[in-house]
Amino acid sequence: MPAETQQTSATPLGSDFRQTLRLALPLIMAEVGWMSMGVVDTIMVGRLPDSAIAIGATGLGQSLYHAVAIFGGGLLLGMDTFVAHAYGRDDLHDARNTLLNGMVLAILLTPILMIAVSFWPALMRRFGISVDLVGPMQPFLSALNWGTLPLLGYFALRRYLQAVNVAVPIMFALVSANIVNAVGDWALIYGHLGFRAEGITGSGWSTCFARIYMVLVLAMTLAWVESKRGSSSTFSQGTTELKVDAARIWALLKLGAPAAGQILVEIGAFSGATAICAKLGPVPLSGHEIALNCAAFTFMVPYGISSAAAVRVGQQLGRGDPAGARRAGWSAIILGAGFMACAGLVFVSIPRVIARVFSPDPAVVRVGATLLLVAAAFQLFDGVQVVTTGALRGAGDTKTPMLANFVAYWFIGIPLGYFLCFRLGWGALGVWIGLCTGLMIVGSALLTSWHKRPFSGDRFRPV
Repeated sequence: MPAETQQTSATPLGSDFRQTLRLALPLIMAEVGWMSMGVVDTIMVGRLPDSAIAIGATGLGQSLYHAVAIFGGGLLLGMDTFVAHAYGRDDLHDARNTLLNGMVLAILLTPILMIAVSFWPALMRRFGISVDLVGPMQPFLSALNWGTLPLLGYFALRRYLQAVNVAVPIMFALVSANIVNAVGDWALIYGHLGFRAEGITGSGWSTCFARIYMVLVLAMTLAWVESKRGSSSTFSQGTTELKVDAARIWALLKLGAPAAGQILVEIGAFSGATAICAKLGPVPLSGHEIALNCAAFTFMVPYGISSAAAVRVGQQLGRGDPAGARRAGWSAIILGAGFMACAGLVFVSIPRVIARVFSPDPAVVRVGATLLLVAAAFQLFDGVQVVTTGALRGAGDTKTPMLANFVAYWFIGIPLGYFLCFRLGWGALGVWIGLCTGLMIVGSALLTSWHKRPFSGDRFRPV
């Protein structure tokens, strides 16, 4: 049987909190580690001579790259559902088949995504972004782009490992990768350890090397885990050898495409907000990047809980326990909402102190602190929406979050932000009020969807 013992319908919700936390804590640390790399990059480049330009160009490049790369990673999110359901029904052979075909899908996606990323600088010029920002951003973006294959490989390996309850090595990979990235930033941005000073481009190469390190750590973890299971595994192995299966890859894409679409819609909204703020100049853009980094940092905690929710809901449904799946989802949602409510209070209490960590420029700090107050208002809703998205994904529903995000952001949030920014002259504050409105709508809609969702005991199979 899987490490997580089967529950009966009489199991109290408190037990679900404990089991969710046991899986979620290392995943939360992993997500915090992931976000920490971007925060460290921003802080390190913020100490270059022109702080506003350096932060703005780096933040714009990161936003544009992630809009494409994380979409690719989203196409692999179907692995959460397939592997967790297979693990729940004690079919490790099926889980391994999903891993193999997920890795093949990652390789096939890499050149497509890299080509897409290469078009961003020209598009930004056509959009009217200042050459002062696009110029230094272009080589930084090119360096990030070379890390696409290891990034997708990491995504695929992570989805498999966490779905079979192997989460601590994922945490180790991300936390230790921060050391690799920080040393790389110090050496490549400023020119230490015999390297030439590359400025913000050095930050891009440092991130690329850190991603290579992460995928190597998870590959070694996979080899160790599988060698320990070996022939003594209690899981049914089946008689069919692992193989590249077009039908399974297509099934992954069918489930992953809406999840990737949801991520693209959400990241695209924040990338669009970044592009709008870029038109306002370096200072508003830098303030926007400070608030965005902080909001994204706190978001990593419920995002880790979201991954745990997808796994636990999927495993329970794989066992044919819909009541257990519902409890697993609610325990995760409550945990995510509780943390984000606390994060909002921190943002309200010390916005200027937080902003000064990123930049000594008083004008940048003033804008960043103002936007942090808006970020505080949507923290609770952000936590609810991301954890509920994970719970729904565990149940095989990736379409509802995509539709909710698309309507809330692109029909309401972004148009409202644009109107407030340019028509009413509210600047970056107007953009963030639009984003806040969209997030409140998404969180409310997805929570309602989860509450009303019917469950059945049917087990979910990819093909």
